[in-house]
Amino acid sequence: MKTFTGIPASSGLAIGKALVYAEDENSEIPRFSITRAEISSEWKRLQKALAKAVSELTALHERAGREMNREQADIFQAHLLMLEDDEFHGQLKEGLKKNLKNIEWVVENICGEMRQKLMALPDPIFRERAVDIADVSHRIIHCLYPAAQTRSVLAELNEDVILVAHDLMPSDTLTLDKSRVKGIALDEGSGTCHTAILARAFNIPAVLGLSLVSREVKNGEMIALNGSTGTVTVNPDRQTVESQENERKIQNKQIDELSALRELPAETTDGRRVTLKANIGLPEEAAGALHYGAEGIGLYRSEFLFIGPGRDAGEEIQFLAYSQVLKIMGKLPVTIRTVDLGGDKVIPGFQTTSEKNPLLGWRAIRLSLASPELFKVQLRAILRAGVSGNARIMFPMISGIEEVEQALALLDEARAECVKKGQPCAETIETGVMIEIPSAAAIADILAEKSAFFSIGTNDLIQYSLAVDRGNEKVGYLGDYHHPAVLRFLRHTIDAAHKQGIKAAMCGELAGDPSATALLLGLGLDEFSMTASAIPRIKKIIRGTSLESCKKLAAEALNGRSIAEVRAVVQAWTADSEKIP
Repeated sequence: MKTFTGIPASSGLAIGKALVYAEDENSEIPRFSITRAEISSEWKRLQKALAKAVSELTALHERAGREMNREQADIFQAHLLMLEDDEFHGQLKEGLKKNLKNIEWVVENICGEMRQKLMALPDPIFRERAVDIADVSHRIIHCLYPAAQTRSVLAELNEDVILVAHDLMPSDTLTLDKSRVKGIALDEGSGTCHTAILARAFNIPAVLGLSLVSREVKNGEMIALNGSTGTVTVNPDRQTVESQENERKIQNKQIDELSALRELPAETTDGRRVTLKANIGLPEEAAGALHYGAEGIGLYRSEFLFIGPGRDAGEEIQFLAYSQVLKIMGKLPVTIRTVDLGGDKVIPGFQTTSEKNPLLGWRAIRLSLASPELFKVQLRAILRAGVSGNARIMFPMISGIEEVEQALALLDEARAECVKKGQPCAETIETGVMIEIPSAAAIADILAEKSAFFSIGTNDLIQYSLAVDRGNEKVGYLGDYHHPAVLRFLRHTIDAAHKQGIKAAMCGELAGDPSATALLLGLGLDEFSMTASAIPRIKKIIRGTSLESCKKLAAEALNGRSIAEVRAVVQAWTADSEKIP
């Protein structure tokens, strides 16, 4: 018996035989030289292959629309957009002329470079898009050279299996026999990748990010998979099997209890009502937010639009992506963060300068203000989409009032341009700022004068306040929200918002941390925005406590002189009140 631990991506339990789904290492893409006179014929071959690939993907998109909701189906719409992207075509044509190699090799070479650059980035959202590029490139190559099909077919299976693989592409996941695949275990992936999204849509338990599981497991071995805890046990003994069956019963009971909270308000026992919203990074996540009872989208990350083959997303592509979420959410508010590129989210080809300290450099609102025409493309897209729902705009990494004023001026220009073109757009739209830099927290009273709301980004606020690189394992442990300085910044920001009559929200990871819920309530936080699946648990905590006790906790924590003292206060309160389910 051997146990692997990974990322819990789709909840549920499954026990069954392993089916190891591997690439055929004997299948190679041909590579040969061509003459300049043959460029035209190779390009024509590509055009025919692209047309065939578009036809196949259109069929997959339609099938996904029948079997899932539109949000999951639009994963394949994104693949279609890549196939039809003019800049992608331009890169292929340039590669063909420069390398004078057959078009199959050119497609694999260019897409391979794109995947490698994305995989090298620290942000998992960007790395996950490499899978989409791989899916599209494999489809094109197969249309050009059918012998390059490297995967076995999962559409027809003759027995129930736990699917084990290094990775799965979205088209693999869609076409698998969902009646036979009882669980998914992958070396790669995260809880926000397309495989995870589709697994949740199909209610298939999944554990991703297991590193070496596909190499360690053999076909036919028994596997016990727990998609809630992120564990995969190979050749489980009887005790493990019985334990998992008991856990299944407990889990089903908890699901029923939390589901019952969906329509109930997030209200303390003494009447304090707060708002729980969801953070999303892809349009298809919006439906899941509603499923978990989200009262809106507190953070709609727009970076996914900028990680395709081109340098930037066009206005129409952005308009459709924003409109899609707004229509799904109806009258509920959707807060769209303007693009937060730079720092640890560098898009290959988007930035031309190297920086010694990128996290302190040309990123987020700074990059947007330095590229006003590109920034206005995004602002126009949001304004136009705003007629479909309740859109709000949030500016990231604000350090001073000057940046807010410049951003608002460009927003006015963008609105005027929409009106001049005769494009319907939101006449008014709420704008707020993210508080994630110490300077912003220190002058929160000034920023509040130009803001309709605050949203605290605790990931960066903790990092910048404590001078701790959260990606550095040697100092990462210092990035602790229990630090007195962090608590004082939170209190000052929330108080400044309330004094100006606006709400203070939080969209950082801390908002979804059950250990921090009571403390944040006591500090006066109005809105919590988190991963959608965390909402029921946070709501249960809120509904089981009183605001008065939370205020006492916050007051005591604010008197703490060290991380250890504050942590002790929070842990003691948790132990005494038993508020964490």
